Amino acid sequence: MFAIVQNGIIQLLIPAGSQFTWNGIDYPPNWVNLSSPEEKAAIGMVDVVYGQSANDQYYWVQQNDPVYNAQTNQVDISFTNTPKDLTSVKTNALNTINDTAYSILQPSDWMVVKGIETSTPVNPDWNAWRASIRATADSTRTAITGAADVDAVQTIMSNIAWAKSPSQVATEVQNGN
Repeated sequence: MFAIVQNGIIQLLIPAGSQFTWNGIDYPPNWVNLSSPEEKAAIGMVDVVYGQSANDQYYWVQQNDPVYNAQTNQVDISFTNTPKDLTSVKTNALNTINDTAYSILQPSDWMVVKGIETSTPVNPDWNAWRASIRATADSTRTAITGAADVDAVQTIMSNIAWAKSPSQVATEVQNGN
């Protein structure tokens, strides 16, 4: 995105690849890409730089009004990030953990059913892996329940390391990874 600024005041915001009209002149959609820095400066065009916004899964994110920064000669757009209700965030995170663990384990459930139906043991590698998935889910649920704030929940959720299944490990070994 770009902006036209005159006397420190933002006159026009221009999305990249958009046609715009300035001072009675119609500029085609590709003008920004084809114009030189001097041509842009001649009409007062500067870059628009977006600040960091929080993850909207955990925060209410509101884009603030653009502000011209004379020191950097650019227009800055910042965000106000307000944490969502901690109880709701925890509930959503716990549901995500449950759903993820289920979806990871579900494709190998047939092995357990077959083992029970035929009275044959399930491969110990698969049993150990399935137990590790349940343990990861359990420890993550405990951490989420004890989280003091939304930042803590976000950190917990972004650092989950689910174990690879025996078939994934075998494929990686076979492919030399």
